[in-house]
Amino acid sequence: MIEVTKLNGTKFMINIDLIGIVEETPDTVITLNDGKKYIVKESAQEIKDLIKTTRQEYFQPLHRNP
Repeated sequence: MIEVTKLNGTKFMINIDLIGIVEETPDTVITLNDGKKYIVKESAQEIKDLIKTTRQEYFQPLHRNP
């Protein structure tokens, strides 16, 4: 899950596995696989970086040598 910010300043968490599309129109719109849309303050690049970091943190323990 990543934390993002609505335009009114409210922070909330989104499950990254449910994200279908992230686009800038010019506001950043996150569209989930079920069609729900969220407009957030973060840029598309910031969302991409958050997703990348979250996945790396999640899978990192699998790549450690015993």
